[in-house]
Formats: sequence, structure tokens, C-alpha cells
Amino acid sequence: MYHARDTFTLVTHEPNDTPAPEPSEATPAEEAAPEKKERVLHTRVPAVLERELKRFAENLRMPVSNLVRTILEDAVAAADKAGEGVEGQLKRMASHLEEERKRLHDRLADARNKELLASALAFQPVRLAKPTACAQCGRDCAAGEQAHLIVGEPDSRERAFVCAACVPPA
Repeated sequence: MYHARDTFTLVTHEPNDTPAPEPSEATPAEEAAPEKKERVLHTRVPAVLERELKRFAENLRMPVSNLVRTILEDAVAAADKAGEGVEGQLKRMASHLEEERKRLHDRLADARNKELLASALAFQPVRLAKPTACAQCGRDCAAGEQAHLIVGEPDSRERAFVCAACVPPA
């Protein structure tokens, strides 16, 4: 844990040494300006870090404030890149999960349809009022098309249809 005597305050100023206005005081024209507006940032850092920053800045022959600004810009850019990578991975995983969910749903529907077909008591010819998929082949049957209702056990509340090509021979 660091104590107040172990830290210093790093203060950077605008080039003309006038205090920067608070972000809420910026005019719409300033916010829309494409150039970078510099702001003053005060922060406390441990004395050890101060010495390291000063030594590093001296070796690079640049002001400490420029070094700190560069380090912060690089850190933010790296965090953005990492965030984009993570976001991409999450999107790919979500897409993969959605595909797997659909495959599982289709497999369960196929198993349920096979069970309905195996336990069918009759196939009632009907004209479809709404588009539906054939329980046997999965083909999309349009509204108005001839299909067959699978009639199952009395306690079965599921309804499924088969297209004319999939009705088993009598």
C-alpha cells in the first residue's frame, strides 16, 4: 500500500499553459472539430513509478508528459483491439451456439415426427390454410396445397402434416 509521501502528482498542461475547459463546457463547434483538443489530467502515481517515468523519458529525450500521453494512447488502443477481438469471438460463439441450437431443435423435431409417423392411426387428406413443413421430408408446403394430417392416439395433441409424396402406401 502506498502512502501520500510515496506519491507525486503528475500535471500536464495545454501548450499555452491555460487550464482546459471541462468537457461539459465545450461548444458544439469544438466537439465537432477534427483536431485533437488537449486536456489537463492530474493523477497520483507511486514515487517508484515517477522515477521510472522520468528515467525513461530522459533516455528517450522527451518530456514526461509526452511519454505518459503516448503510453496512455497505446494502452487505450491495445484495449480497444483486445475488446474488438473478444467481441468478434463472442459473436462467433453466439453464432455457433445458435447453429447448434437449431441443429438440436431439428433433430428433436425429426425424432418427434418419426414417432408421430410410427404411431399414426390414419392420414387425413386436407388443404393447408397456412404454410407448414412436411413431417417426413421437411419440404415447405404452401398454403392451399394438398397435404395429409397425421391422426394419432386420442391423447396426442401434436399436429403434423405430410406432403402427398410422403404418405405411406396403404
